[in-house]
Amino acid sequence: MQFPESWLREFCNPPLSTAQLAETLTMAGLEVEELRPVAPPFTRVVVGEIKDAQQHPNADRLRVCQVDVGQGALLNIVCGAPNARVGIRVPCALVGAELPPGEDGKPFLIKVGKLRGVESQGMLCSARELQLSEDHGGLLELPLDAPLGQDIRQYLNLDDTLFTLKLTPNLAHCLSVYGVAREVAALTGAPLKAPTFPAVAVALDDTLPVKVSAPDLCGRFSGRIVRNVNTQAQTPQWMVDRLARCGQRSVTALVDISNYVMFELGRPSHIFDLDKIHGGLDVRWGRAGEQLKLLNGNTVEVDEKVGVIADEQQVESLAGIMGGDATAVSDDTRHIYVEAAFWWPKAIAGRSRRYNFSTDAGHRFERGVDPQLTVEHIERITQLVLEICGTDATQCGPITDQQVRMPEARPVTLRVARAAKVIGMPLTQAQCADALTGLGLAVTQGEGTVTVTPPSYRFDLAIEEDLIEEVARMVGYNQLPTTAPLAPITPKLRAESRRSPFDVRHQLAAQGYQETINFSFVEERWEHELAGNAQPIRLLNPIASQMSVMRSSLLGSLLQVLKFNLDRRAERVRVFELGRVFLRDAAVPDSDSTVQGYHQPMRVAALAYGPCDALQWGSKERAVDFYDAKGDVEALLAPVQAQFEAAEHPAMHPGRCARVRVGGQVIGHVGELHPRWCQSWELPRPPVLFELELDAVLERAVPRLVPVPRHQTVERDLAVVVAESVSHAAMMAAIEAALPAQLLRGAVLFDVYRAPQGKGAQAGTAGLEPGEKSLAVRLTLGGHATLTDAQIDAAVQAVLAQLQAQVGARLRA
Repeated sequence: MQFPESWLREFCNPPLSTAQLAETLTMAGLEVEELRPVAPPFTRVVVGEIKDAQQHPNADRLRVCQVDVGQGALLNIVCGAPNARVGIRVPCALVGAELPPGEDGKPFLIKVGKLRGVESQGMLCSARELQLSEDHGGLLELPLDAPLGQDIRQYLNLDDTLFTLKLTPNLAHCLSVYGVAREVAALTGAPLKAPTFPAVAVALDDTLPVKVSAPDLCGRFSGRIVRNVNTQAQTPQWMVDRLARCGQRSVTALVDISNYVMFELGRPSHIFDLDKIHGGLDVRWGRAGEQLKLLNGNTVEVDEKVGVIADEQQVESLAGIMGGDATAVSDDTRHIYVEAAFWWPKAIAGRSRRYNFSTDAGHRFERGVDPQLTVEHIERITQLVLEICGTDATQCGPITDQQVRMPEARPVTLRVARAAKVIGMPLTQAQCADALTGLGLAVTQGEGTVTVTPPSYRFDLAIEEDLIEEVARMVGYNQLPTTAPLAPITPKLRAESRRSPFDVRHQLAAQGYQETINFSFVEERWEHELAGNAQPIRLLNPIASQMSVMRSSLLGSLLQVLKFNLDRRAERVRVFELGRVFLRDAAVPDSDSTVQGYHQPMRVAALAYGPCDALQWGSKERAVDFYDAKGDVEALLAPVQAQFEAAEHPAMHPGRCARVRVGGQVIGHVGELHPRWCQSWELPRPPVLFELELDAVLERAVPRLVPVPRHQTVERDLAVVVAESVSHAAMMAAIEAALPAQLLRGAVLFDVYRAPQGKGAQAGTAGLEPGEKSLAVRLTLGGHATLTDAQIDAAVQAVLAQLQAQVGARLRA
């Protein structure tokens, strides 16, 4: 909410500076989000009147004006504004004046100068040049009664400050200048000038028949007929200025009056063109199929959940939100009907958002507006109508007031001991009672308790905690003591056999990956395509249509990051994410950390794309492949050794994908992106990816002391011929099964050979038949004593026998 400080001080003027007043409001829960001067600083700008305006002898678009600024002699000023004419009064910057700084940030100094050979002794100003608005269509025209020579800052009350409050939903009683003034009076003890509502003379018996058919929509409806008003009257400048400083532009006099009272007293109202109402009004819920053209030009459809004001032929207004175009006042309006009502907050809440717009009226009514002052506020509106739009023939009818179902004030009791415990500081019963009394609340005291009957404008006071908040606000949040929390702290020590997620992040970063953080909400298409999840977990209220389901895999998020970078011409992308995924699992119970029926494990996933290394001279450039990703997984799991088995995954290439096993359990997959998804995502080349269960990655063996061997190891090389289908893992498993661990210190594949293929190749080349390959392995043997030749030969023969038995290998000739 925005308003000028001067308007607030008309109701309550405490002996505080602007900054102190803002601090007081903020410490009471009415956060002052911004303080902004009405106008930037400038000097020596006064009211002047153009007495004569002649065409410039040397310029078609300039005029030479004689300006009276109340100093006797007229000033000769050259002006290029299109509305510079005799008789108007405008701001005039005298010689020596400093105007607001321009784009260069420096003040603009007015000097005596010559324009096309004619001396100019000042400058006539537009609103934009004074930075009062963006209007630069011409000079800022002032009322003809503006005093000549008076400083423009004083005349337009420009030495004022705009307060912008950021109010929480429970502070609806502060959505008006008077409401904020009421709070200031309670906080500072300064006197509050309560508004008065003198009744205007009633000269008519005319009333408009109104039926309230929906008591759960409207609790009170008041209205009055006013005849023979001048709707073409100009809104007074003081009202235009105040509305502008509240962020509301001037429309017409009647609309401005309604808006003015809303900002002044917090009462939204509506003024109908009486002649456009067919018969009487019916306040009811809408009906399916009914339509209404609103004042903003939109045509909306209503139903049984939207409140309306209708006449005998059609819907005329959205209740508590916006009036209809059919009964809007215009320049031709002569007779009006002024309406003020109490709408139940629950009946208004959310309705305007349903139509994708919001209004000041709806914002207030859905939080709660005082139901007791509808008649008084109509008197205030009528008073302003008579002052601004009244004529000799203007006549007012009586106010009709229907109180159908008014809110009941229910007492709320505050326990002083409870308040002291919640607020965290010692409080006396007198302090609590004084704080609540200062807010204008009716207070009765008991033994250790204070009971309040909320006034009609305080919809937020319903439970004890509401009163505790009011006491804390009045005491001042800045008065609360700083107390360190007292609680038993039991450190949770991580087992030595587990590393932290930060270690995993640091290791992946050391391998050249960069961490990304993505939403857990993803596109449903990703789940179908990349995770093979036909029934993803849907969101009841997604933040966007393309983020409608919970992810069961991190791969889609990483591909989105890759696509984003490639669209910005990145050539090498290596990213990873540690995040939670969401899976259906009926076995999961409901507990403090789980939700029944849903498994939410943490996973780690990474993606590599482009060159294996950054451009360098030491090696040739090559693209990352499956084995690079496999090596990164092995490094991430080390010293745990994983087994890799050929497998299939919905997101990965069927021939370049492997499942990762640790301790016999599948913990994830690694592979190249499926060509189908490369084409779908428009990727020039396939990235390699892996996704692992984080819990398995965090597990690590506790280091154990192993003495350094005292005896030298022995190395032997074996070259065996096996079928093309034999994998490296199968061969290593056979070798490890052949010898005990204390004898076999290591086995490394160091060569793979296949016979040449194609034209000219001969069968049986190098002892290999078609469909065979040669694998060379280096065995490292050791023991507790120096191995003899016989022991070494026996070990080699055991390995050969095991290879022949398990993988059908034969020694290469």
